Amino acid sequence: MNKILILNGPNLNLLGVREKGIYGNQSFEEYFETLKSQYTQIDLTYFQHNGEGAIIDKLHEVGFDYDGIVLNAGAYTHTSIAIADAIAAINTPVVEVHISNVHQREEFRHHSYLSKNCKGVILGFGLDSYRLAVESFL
Repeated sequence: MNKILILNGPNLNLLGVREKGIYGNQSFEEYFETLKSQYTQIDLTYFQHNGEGAIIDKLHEVGFDYDGIVLNAGAYTHTSIAIADAIAAINTPVVEVHISNVHQREEFRHHSYLSKNCKGVILGFGLDSYRLAVESFL
């Protein structure tokens, strides 16, 4: 059975509450239950943290045993060389995900420090971006 971690960064614990015009009305926990019911053949786990160090620790923890990591690092995408280095240091492939099309947003969101170390990037499909990332590992 494939083991895939979905790893969300800062402020993504507020999905369904924050900026609904950008991020929608559904909490990630609700969406995660839908994903688990769609992919019963996958051992899907979920972790969210607002702190950069905890995200790096989780990458180190699963980055040698899991089959894939779906990562939405939130704003750390645009600022964290440390998370980029953690992705480069592990064996498990990572797919970078964004709910919105970051290229339609503020200029600072157009650059990702993470992308060069990721298997791929999926963005702009709402929460369905996560499903597409999971599919990329099958």
